[in-house]
Amino acid sequence: MRIEEEYVKSGYFWLPERKDRKIPGTLTISDGGDIELEVVGLFNENVESINDVDDLSRINGHIEKDGLVTLDSCFYTKKNISFGGISKSKVCVNRVLSGMAYEKDEYFTFNSFSFSVDCFDEWVGVTGIHVDNDWTNEIATITYKPQKNITHHLDNGMQLEICFEYTPPNSSKKTEAKITQRAYFKLLSEELRPLDDFIEVAFKLTNLMCFAVDDTVTIKNLIANSSEIQRELSEGGSYLVPIHIYYKSIPFSEKEPNKSWHQMLFSYGTIKNNAQNVFNSWINAYEIIAPALNLYFSTKSGAQKYLDGKFLALAQGLETYHRRTSDEKLMDTSEFESLVSKISENCPEKYLEWLNGRLMYGNEINLGKRLNRIIEPFKDRLGDKKQRNKLMRLIVDTRNYLTHYNEELKSRAAQGRELWFLCQKMEVIFQLHFLKVIGLTDEEIVSIVESSYPLKRKLNEI
Repeated sequence: MRIEEEYVKSGYFWLPERKDRKIPGTLTISDGGDIELEVVGLFNENVESINDVDDLSRINGHIEKDGLVTLDSCFYTKKNISFGGISKSKVCVNRVLSGMAYEKDEYFTFNSFSFSVDCFDEWVGVTGIHVDNDWTNEIATITYKPQKNITHHLDNGMQLEICFEYTPPNSSKKTEAKITQRAYFKLLSEELRPLDDFIEVAFKLTNLMCFAVDDTVTIKNLIANSSEIQRELSEGGSYLVPIHIYYKSIPFSEKEPNKSWHQMLFSYGTIKNNAQNVFNSWINAYEIIAPALNLYFSTKSGAQKYLDGKFLALAQGLETYHRRTSDEKLMDTSEFESLVSKISENCPEKYLEWLNGRLMYGNEINLGKRLNRIIEPFKDRLGDKKQRNKLMRLIVDTRNYLTHYNEELKSRAAQGRELWFLCQKMEVIFQLHFLKVIGLTDEEIVSIVESSYPLKRKLNEI
C-alpha cells in the first residue's frame, strides 16, 4: 500500500492478555506496507524466553497522535534481553489497525471500508471545481459545487460508492485561495463483515484500476468503520471511530504513476452508463479466471524481472484463460474414453502407469488451437491471416523452447527485441478479452480501441 507520509511513532505496547506489562517502542510503517515494531526489551522478559516461541499473534499499543493501535499477526525477527543494560528487540507486523485496541481473539468486523488508489481522481474525471476567467475585467472566479456520491450495488450484497471529499479555502489567508477535492471508493455493508471480505473486494477493484489505467496503481488511505465501535461526544450523541488500516498489499509500485485520462486504457466516463455491471462482471470473473488474471498482473507489476519469465507468464495466462472459459476437447469424451480403453487393453502391464500419465491430458487441445480460438474475436485487429498464423506459431515455438530448451527450436524462438514485441502482442490480446469480460459491447470495444492511445500503440506495433 502507498504510505504518503513518513510513519514513525513512539509509544507503549503490551500483549492483550498482559495489560500490566507495557514496554516502550517505536512503530514504523514504510511505503509499500512493511511494518516493524522495535521495543525495549521483550514482552516476556526472562532468560528462558530467549529460546521460546512467543505467541505474538496480537499486540496492543498506545502511540503518539494516533492513540490506541492493534498490531496483528506478529513475530520476533530479533530478540535481545538485557542484563542490567538496555536492549532492543524487533517484531515483524502483518497489519496495523489504528484507533482501537482489540482483545486477543476478537474478530475484526466492519460495516464500511473506504480506500483510494493512485490516479483515481484522473480516472474518475468528476470535479466540482469551476474556474471562470474574465480577461477583459481582469477578474478570476473560482467556485466549487460538492459532488454527490455515485452508488453501485454489488452482487455480493455490498454497496460500492465513488465518494468525493473536499477542503474549502482557509479564510484567514488573504493571499491564497485553495480548494482541493479527492475521490475515493467506499464499500458498505448493512451487516458486519470480516475485514478480509473488504480487503478481498478492494484487491479486485485495485486490479481493475490497474487494467483501466494500464499501469500498476497502489491502494492507499484505508479507513474502516463499525457500528459497534463508537465514541460519545461531550455535548451528547456519538460518532463512529475511524479505524486506519495498514498492511503490505499487492499490487505495489515504488514509483507512483502520473497519468492523465487520455493515457489510460479507459476512464470512468467510458463505462459510467454501465458501471455497475462492469464492477460486478470484473469481481465475479475472479471465480472463473483468477489464475489467468494473476498471471497477467504478475507481468504488469514487475513480479517478472526477466523478459523470458514475462513471456512464459503471458503464454501460460492465455492458455489458462481459454481453459477456464471453454470446455472444447480434441474429441467427444465418450469417444476418447473408448479409445483410451482400447489402447490400455493392448499395453503391457509394466508400461500402464507410464501410458496413463501420457493419456491423462490426451483429450486437451494444444496451445496453437487455444491461441487460434482466443484470437478469433479480434482477428481483424491482429493483421491478416498470414500475420496471425505467424504470430501464433512464434508464440508456440518460443513457449516450447523456453520450457524445454530444445536446441532444434532455438532458431525459431523469439529473442531480444522480437521477444519484447511478442509480449506486447500477447498483452494486447489479454486486454481486448478483459474488455469483453467486464461486459463491454463490440461497439464499445471498437470505440476504446480507436480512442485509447496505449491500445492503439500496441496494435500498431502488431
